[in-house]
Amino acid sequence: MSNYSGNSLLTGIYAGLTNTYSYLAQLNPDGVTLESISNARTDSKNYLNLNQSFASYLQTNFNSIDKDGDGVIGADELTNFTNMLSAKGVTRTELAQLAASGASGLSSDMVNNILEHFDEMDTNHDGRITSAEISAYSYGASKQEKIDEFNHQRATNMSTFYSDDSSSSSVDSYSMLSYRYKNYNK
Repeated sequence: MSNYSGNSLLTGIYAGLTNTYSYLAQLNPDGVTLESISNARTDSKNYLNLNQSFASYLQTNFNSIDKDGDGVIGADELTNFTNMLSAKGVTRTELAQLAASGASGLSSDMVNNILEHFDEMDTNHDGRITSAEISAYSYGASKQEKIDEFNHQRATNMSTFYSDDSSSSSVDSYSMLSYRYKNYNK
């Protein structure tokens, strides 16, 4: 498993949510409502500028973000929501939906790898992973890769120790242990 940073993945997600909200707020000076998100998602003029994955997430989770229930997501409500996500982490479903947009900066292979190992990364088994859990898993996986690589080299490099070149009988060609038997090699 390659080394990857939980911070970069989740930071990309939070930035994507914030950027999408900012774009929607720019289109709707009176406030970002459920209706304004829906309208922006279906308006072809916004196709290239609006990240559909993040807009869909905002639409789906509108009531969770709109804490005061006034029907408008304010900038402070979005900030509080992303801070909550940062502290508590994201679920497998949230990660799949939000990372699918590519805004996280990681390849789809890397995101799929994280999703594949989601349960192993979720060390406290709360159904959410944080950047710390992703980074800890990545560190552990990288460490295990190095241990495995070292053990493989140790097992396959025995010829360095014992010299597997049987055709060489020259005194000048020694294995690492040949010094002990130097007098017998003449």
